[in-house]
Amino acid sequence: MVVWLEGDLGAGKTTLVRGLLRAAGVTGSVRSPTYTLVEVHPVSGLDFYHFDFYRFNQPEDFLDAGLDEYFQGRGICLVEWPDKAVPYLPGADLHLGLRLAKNDSRELECRATSERGRACLIALNAAGCSSSLPPA
Repeated sequence: MVVWLEGDLGAGKTTLVRGLLRAAGVTGSVRSPTYTLVEVHPVSGLDFYHFDFYRFNQPEDFLDAGLDEYFQGRGICLVEWPDKAVPYLPGADLHLGLRLAKNDSRELECRATSERGRACLIALNAAGCSSSLPPA
């Protein structure tokens, strides 16, 4: 599954990833991959790959770094600044858009762009998270 995290600098993308990983059971350090490009977090036989492409100067940096291999296996790829790797980055199953709101709070918009993403949003809704699902 590929999840694109979009939002301005300081909108809370890394904090959201940290929360998702904690909810999945990660107890160790959850660092931003701003300088390492990717942090790997194995959880119960499932790998979470957290990417940050903020420092890319051109989309070809994605290919030069050999990161395309991570998107060919099993796992969940959480991608910050995906626009910096397009057109080489695989399309998202889920788009998570973050923005600053009043009183330093954050607003999150979730949008499914595949059946896999839609199934994820349905599962989140069933677990009590609120989101809006587009028509099938």
